[in-house]
Amino acid sequence: MEPIQNAFSALMKNKQFQDTFQKMRQEVRSHPKIISFLAEHKNEITDQMIDSSLVKLYEYIGQSVNCEDCPSFNECKNMVHGYHPHLIIQGKRIDVQYDRCPNGVKHDKRKKHESLIKCMYLPKDVLQASMSNLSLEDPGRFEAISAARQFIMNYEKGKMAQGLYLHGPFGVGKTYILGAIANELAEEEITSMLVYLPEFLRELKSSISDGTLEEKIEAVKKVEVLMLDDIGAEQMSSWARDEILGTILQYRMLEKLPTFFTSNADLNQLEHHLTYSQRGEEERVKAARIVDRVKFLAKPVKISGSNLRHS
Repeated sequence: MEPIQNAFSALMKNKQFQDTFQKMRQEVRSHPKIISFLAEHKNEITDQMIDSSLVKLYEYIGQSVNCEDCPSFNECKNMVHGYHPHLIIQGKRIDVQYDRCPNGVKHDKRKKHESLIKCMYLPKDVLQASMSNLSLEDPGRFEAISAARQFIMNYEKGKMAQGLYLHGPFGVGKTYILGAIANELAEEEITSMLVYLPEFLRELKSSISDGTLEEKIEAVKKVEVLMLDDIGAEQMSSWARDEILGTILQYRMLEKLPTFFTSNADLNQLEHHLTYSQRGEEERVKAARIVDRVKFLAKPVKISGSNLRHS
């Protein structure tokens, strides 16, 4: 320690260093944040402590605290990105400690929120959906929005809760409502998965050859809240209906896992669609079995109104 003190004493005799030191000392001691800190700890801090901690104090005043000088998380100006400093007293020195800044906390929360919603084959803007943007004043969407809010308010992990089968014409906001529900559930740290069913079934066909079929089915089958978008729009083979869709719905029914659907078809139309395979085979019993599972898992709600995509 003595050699360091000797070196510092030698430096203090240097005129240029003295000028720099005094300028730094004046800048630090006149800074509003330092004045406030010194006043708060006036019974603990001495002039010697201030001088020995000058470099740390200078480090502190050159950075943004509480994100006040940072426009956004990506434009953080601090030494440690996403963290801001605060002063602490450690023994006979003043030191700087870094904590997650407000913008950093928001960023972490948003990333965690996004990680709770898995979106397969759907446009990313679905993830911007919000319940606050859904108006109950629209009579064609009133029941669906009310039912969605009711589900969000009442849902408890591990307990059976019936999802919704939202059906109606193109563009009336069925998928948007699912996105809004998913976002609200993410606020409660509930994981959901939105799956565009026609594309998912096409993907599974190619997954047979690369060995990922079971893995993909398991992920969809076991997610906490599943949302199948546009059921009835796919070209349904017997394999896709019975081995894929039937397996997923059977598991979720037995495990009492909430499941949502959107479709342009009501349940009667869906059953007719599922009755005839791509080969033209008529399989009424198997189609009825799928629709029974859908009815168990989800309450049918019709949505009407103008096409929001063209408004």
